[in-house]
Amino acid sequence: MRRSKENNETKRDRKEPRGNKTFNLKDIVLSFLQDNKTTAFTERQITKKLGLPRKHEEALSEILDFLVTTGVAQRLRNGAYKFHAKTLVKTGTVDHVSARFAFIVAGDGEDDVWVSSDALHGALDGDTVKVAVYTHSLGRRPEGEVIEVLQRKRDEFVGVMEMRAKYGFVVPDNRKMYTDIYVNKGDLNGAQEGDKVVVKVTQWPDAEGKKPEGTVTRVLGKAGEHEAEMHSIMAEFGLPFEFPTEVEAEANAISTEIPAAEIAKRRDFRDVTTFTIDPVDAKDFDDALSIRQLENGNWEIGVHIADVTHYVTQDTELEREAFRRATSVYLVDRTIPMLPEKLSNGLCSLRPHEDKLTFSAVFELDDKGKIKDQWFGRTIIHSDRRFSYEEVQEILETGEGEFAGELQLLNKLAYKLRETRFKKGAVNFETIEVKFKLDEKGVPLAVYPKIRKDAHKLIEDFMLLANKQVAEYVYKKKKGENKLTMVYRIHNAPDEEKIKTFSTFVRKFGYTLETEPEKVSKSLNAFIENLEGKPEQFTLQNLAIRTMAKARYSTDPVGHFGLAFNHYTHFTSPIRRYPDMMAHRLLQRYLDEEESAKKEAFEDKCKHSSEREKVASDAERASIKYKQVEYMKNAEDKEYEGIVTGVTEFGVFVEIIETRCEGMVRMSDLDDDYYELDEKNYRIVGRRNGRIIAFGDKVMVTVQETNLDKRTIDLAIVSLADGKTIGRPRKTQSSRKRKFGKKRSWTGK
Repeated sequence: MRRSKENNETKRDRKEPRGNKTFNLKDIVLSFLQDNKTTAFTERQITKKLGLPRKHEEALSEILDFLVTTGVAQRLRNGAYKFHAKTLVKTGTVDHVSARFAFIVAGDGEDDVWVSSDALHGALDGDTVKVAVYTHSLGRRPEGEVIEVLQRKRDEFVGVMEMRAKYGFVVPDNRKMYTDIYVNKGDLNGAQEGDKVVVKVTQWPDAEGKKPEGTVTRVLGKAGEHEAEMHSIMAEFGLPFEFPTEVEAEANAISTEIPAAEIAKRRDFRDVTTFTIDPVDAKDFDDALSIRQLENGNWEIGVHIADVTHYVTQDTELEREAFRRATSVYLVDRTIPMLPEKLSNGLCSLRPHEDKLTFSAVFELDDKGKIKDQWFGRTIIHSDRRFSYEEVQEILETGEGEFAGELQLLNKLAYKLRETRFKKGAVNFETIEVKFKLDEKGVPLAVYPKIRKDAHKLIEDFMLLANKQVAEYVYKKKKGENKLTMVYRIHNAPDEEKIKTFSTFVRKFGYTLETEPEKVSKSLNAFIENLEGKPEQFTLQNLAIRTMAKARYSTDPVGHFGLAFNHYTHFTSPIRRYPDMMAHRLLQRYLDEEESAKKEAFEDKCKHSSEREKVASDAERASIKYKQVEYMKNAEDKEYEGIVTGVTEFGVFVEIIETRCEGMVRMSDLDDDYYELDEKNYRIVGRRNGRIIAFGDKVMVTVQETNLDKRTIDLAIVSLADGKTIGRPRKTQSSRKRKFGKKRSWTGK
């Protein structure tokens, strides 16, 4: 629908450019009344005080009516307006949970504020807003209305382009984005019907609920194509597509030769048996193990880490780009590296039969895995062999193969280290990750769980040892309260209320969990052991993990609850993690007996690294979810065994055991009865037949529908654990046909 000239003029009346900022009359009026809380003003006085031109008079009247309606302002008997001193105005973040409503999450233990979608007034999921809370709320939660958008979470979105004759609009992939983005014909930049695109919002919606307007900045390809979908995930999470030219130039200028003078500064391990153990498809090898027996019968174990900071020096473009990225990101089909390929897969990768510069933690261990001595410093190594996990596992199981004796001994010592860790209270969480077999076009042919065996744990235990001992060394190097600044990996003990809630929850399934702080870790391990082999094992274990605090980076040495370490850092993966680079620099600083680094600067870098780690994790999960949905798209005729992983008022979540894919059985599809949510007991109950579907129940399901754009799977329950059928699978058409096969009306434009 063509927008009228009058509508365009009204919009300009509301918002017009002022330098590089946008003129928003509502924000200006609100700020003015707040700043003059004790004074009342007529509409004419407000116009004069703010210096508004006559063309804004009609808009000002509407805005004042809006502020009165929401309770932010009072209209006095004489017609003057005054800020309502008793109005409760909160600041929070929009959580747009459904198309009908959102919550404004204020934090700090305050109740969330329920806001209908109409009352968001252009605020989108993740935006920081001011919300006026109504004096009388009808629901259990306080209700309100957004009065000001303080900060937009993002201005770029990924979605599918849909075309009309003279304009287009982008349907965002984001499940919490319930509005399309209008694009003028001149701003399409070559985008066509069905393209996956990145659109940048240039005009935000105003209080009347108009659609946001934008311009296409990147065409990713046709929706549904593998490359386009992976690129859309990268764009959705703000991941880089390539390195800046100047960063690549700096990397390419680094010499591949190791000067003799540099070798002379380092401890030489080139004659010591050394090898790497990594995934079979790995290209960057940032850690190696060396082993030799000492004259006293003890074992010298070297944990050798790529010396990235030798090549990536401070105040360079390489350093700045590494900090910006902060981590490598591993999608299902590709790695988005923190460092350019010349470094990540070349200079810094500990490839076999090449001299490599390393930063090492070297330990003297006895046969019981006790540390008798340790040394930290820069080294040079020459790896004898590049092992995959599968090769090492076969050697450990058969006792035959290259370096079989060394690997068997390392595995024996790893068991000792692990046993000590668990005795001290480490929590034995084993999460299941999935892996895909893709064809040459990226189509998933199979999905299967990654199985962690002794070969994986061997490497993990020695990396944990190095990380722990480096952290302990720095912490203990300076006596007293003013410790040396260090980048720690910290993990707080679980919140007492959360662990009590979880304990109550698992009790319904016959499990006991102690909640006293000193007993939590031991009790969690017993709980995990009791779950072994049960249908609900991974579901309850994942819930337990969510109950725990999130690990993060910090300069505060508060310890790591999950590992039961008093101090812990990340030292062993500087090719792919920026915090490890910081740890290397700080350790060398203190080995050189220099003064402590400034804590504030490193704390800011820790916060940034933690944030980037979360983005990377979310992107990795999104790529896995997409491939799971794509795989299940071709499995609509097969019945699968699943387990109920959640119940909501909208439906029942079920995880398919074979593929670890989670989907939803919608309440509307359970048509054998009317089911009500029993939130307290984590179940739904049929009103007439009393049939129960509860968390942890086994069910047989079929795939009803898949939506690749939203990365969702709709399931239908074929039968319950008792063998009884329930509901009838509805007939559907594919999500793509449904989505693009109908005409849309364009409202508000």
